[in-house]
Amino acid sequence: MPINLSTLDSSQIQDHLKNHSLKIGVVGIGRIGLPTALCFANAGFETIGIDINEKLVNMVNSGNYPLKDEPEFDKIFENVIENKKFRAETNIEKVVPNCDIILLSLPTPMNNQNIPDYTALLTVGKNLNGLLSNGQIVIVESTVEPGFIENELLKSIEGSEKNLISGKDFHLAVCPETANPGEIMHDFKKLPRLVGSIDENIRPIVSDLYTNVFGVELIPMPNCKTANAVKLTTNVFREINIGFINELSLLFEKLGIDTYTVIEAAKSKYNFQPHYPGPGVGGPCLPVNAYQYLNSSKKIDVNFLKIVQDARKINEFMPQHVIDLLADAFSETNNSLENSTIAILGISYKPNVHDVQIAPSETIIKLLKEKNVNLKIFDPYFHSETVFGYKVEKSITDALIDTDAIILVTGHDEFDELNLKSLFDTMKTPILVDCTGKILPKDAKSIGLIFRGIGRGDHF
Repeated sequence: MPINLSTLDSSQIQDHLKNHSLKIGVVGIGRIGLPTALCFANAGFETIGIDINEKLVNMVNSGNYPLKDEPEFDKIFENVIENKKFRAETNIEKVVPNCDIILLSLPTPMNNQNIPDYTALLTVGKNLNGLLSNGQIVIVESTVEPGFIENELLKSIEGSEKNLISGKDFHLAVCPETANPGEIMHDFKKLPRLVGSIDENIRPIVSDLYTNVFGVELIPMPNCKTANAVKLTTNVFREINIGFINELSLLFEKLGIDTYTVIEAAKSKYNFQPHYPGPGVGGPCLPVNAYQYLNSSKKIDVNFLKIVQDARKINEFMPQHVIDLLADAFSETNNSLENSTIAILGISYKPNVHDVQIAPSETIIKLLKEKNVNLKIFDPYFHSETVFGYKVEKSITDALIDTDAIILVTGHDEFDELNLKSLFDTMKTPILVDCTGKILPKDAKSIGLIFRGIGRGDHF
């Protein structure tokens, strides 16, 4: 029988936390959910991960850690598996009735109309309707638009007949995750968390729980929708600033100004926050979060957030700009872009992670296919895998042999020390388009490369 924490006083709750006598269920053990579950298990709580991905569940239960690009979690994984503090299940019905705390760490993707898709959360909400009892606490870590918890998820859990009542049979709270892929452990240890709830008396309990596990500041929010608004605001702020820099880079290319030189000098002003140009904005957060805010605006039939719309348009245009730079470089040769062989270096949506969700590389590849080019792909995080319909080459050398041009898309650390001269020697045509800012135009030109770089106004 789950412990009804809402009926306990503060000292009793602290006893449960100290003794690790609470059982935790984490629904969704993907990129964020699994590290979250591991942290709870590592803190001493019996933790069960729940996921519909049978392959992932079997992998976890076999002791194989799936997130190779997340530092520090591999040792924690080994420890909690060995100590039997963590396991995974596919059947939510087996787990939830016996848990005191249920965390929801589920994806919130977009559909093909760029409308946020909350199907996973709402489906789990309906499942919880028949499983919750005795005041269990459900905590949503997924990023959702303001009002979704109150207007949709709460109703889904309570059921159309309201056979469950929030504040009595269960409690609903939010604690949005704030971690960046590839840096999750660092962010879990350092970044404050937001906590909001439907029932005000539950908020301190959730705060105490997360403080016990993560040791970070918990910032109380007046309600769930405010907490969700804060999370969206921080991410969309970045989206807008990246859009601004991307648009500036388009201008600076025409004016013969190097964007990176401008940014480095601008950093000397104490309140300037540097952002850098690139081939677009990808991943499961920033593009989705922008559309979540835009969706909120549409729901109330008000055309707010034009600046968000404009930033999204600019960032979505950048893959096309990459193709335009490539075509301009080809104009210096006797060769045609059509039917050429192009090498793509880096396909992850950001450096140093194994993740291609909404990656700009996908759009770049699609645009190149429309021009009937032959493509070769290399990414150190995708050795010998098939991605976007192409087999990833085993090495840079394999990718560059007999190519007409290179597009450096993702700035993995492995590309920091590229030997430009050796690249030149393996290629048919010495063309390099840099989307990362890693290559200095003068270095490329010094060895005879035809160079183009996003925001590099001195490359013509």
